[in-house]
Amino acid sequence: MLEAKLEDAGILKKLIDAIKELVTDANFECSEEGITLQAMDNSHVALVAVKLVQSGFKKYRCDRPMPLGVNVGSLTKVLRCAKDDDTCTLRAADEADVLNLTYEPKNSDRVAAYDLKLMDIDSETLGIPKTSYEARVVLSSAEFLRIVRDLSQLGDSVRIEVSKEGVRFASDGEAANGSVLLKGQGPIGKVEQEKKEKKDDDEEGEDEDADGDKKKEKKTKVKKEKDGDEDVEMDDDEAADEDGEEEKEDDEEDDDDDEGSKKRKKKARLSKSSPKASKKAKTASSSKSKKGKSKADDDDDDKDAVLIQMNSHVSLTFSLKYLVNFSKSSNLTRKVELYMSNDVPLLVSYTFGEGYVRYYLAPKIGDD
Repeated sequence: MLEAKLEDAGILKKLIDAIKELVTDANFECSEEGITLQAMDNSHVALVAVKLVQSGFKKYRCDRPMPLGVNVGSLTKVLRCAKDDDTCTLRAADEADVLNLTYEPKNSDRVAAYDLKLMDIDSETLGIPKTSYEARVVLSSAEFLRIVRDLSQLGDSVRIEVSKEGVRFASDGEAANGSVLLKGQGPIGKVEQEKKEKKDDDEEGEDEDADGDKKKEKKTKVKKEKDGDEDVEMDDDEAADEDGEEEKEDDEEDDDDDEGSKKRKKKARLSKSSPKASKKAKTASSSKSKKGKSKADDDDDDKDAVLIQMNSHVSLTFSLKYLVNFSKSSNLTRKVELYMSNDVPLLVSYTFGEGYVRYYLAPKIGDD
């Protein structure tokens, strides 16, 4: 039995919308690890690999591996009946003929259920060989969408060239030619250096954590001493209050004097402690605003930054029609990764919280 519950139906809607023009019928392979799909287009030029990991579901149960043969067009129609923020639950019994989809709004008692008829599809899972790519480019998925759509107005193909200058997208049409150059942020590194740099960062992080623990111990010790002083001062105040109450019972005039002295003590104590409190509040607010500002700046930098890693110069030509279809996955995540090597299919990868979708496209042969 399969029972998979997604927090937001919009994830599945966007995913199916992105692949519906490439894939007509496909098997969703369900297992304990999650749900996967692998299919090729009719011309066998492009391959789509999708995975929704088990941890990406709010609730997931799959008793045994089972394929779900689905017509992607029919699934798209059923998913249109759900809102993006609805909870979507997929259910299928062992050797079932239908796939049940249930939509539940988060702020409503409405429950909508649909049954999609399953198909028997004979398909073989293709083994994707591990490839050492010569170039890796990470850029904004919105920027990639804009580039391929703009260039598709000029011609049918695009030449993607990765060099020390950056990554260039060029299209030659009958009436006009166009190109877009994206320069990498910072020095262009090698693809193989990423693991080393990550390892070094982890070691430095461990050292910093060790130093941070020592500082934290010292800071905690000092804080305790300060708390102790404050406790003593509180005891003195309580004692003064008790003396004031006894004197109040004895004589009203002495009580007025004691109240005045108590007020003066309290005022002095507040004036003495208020600079620390105001200073602490100011420091906290300034650090908070600084932190918020840096985080926003980092988000903006990450959104526009172009990362290029290259072992050697790569230049390949691809069909723009397929790249435009690939770029429809841009609403799943803000980043897209391009992996290239000469005479090897292009890998376009979109990774999001619930899994990933990867496209493989064979290069054109004989085009300059």
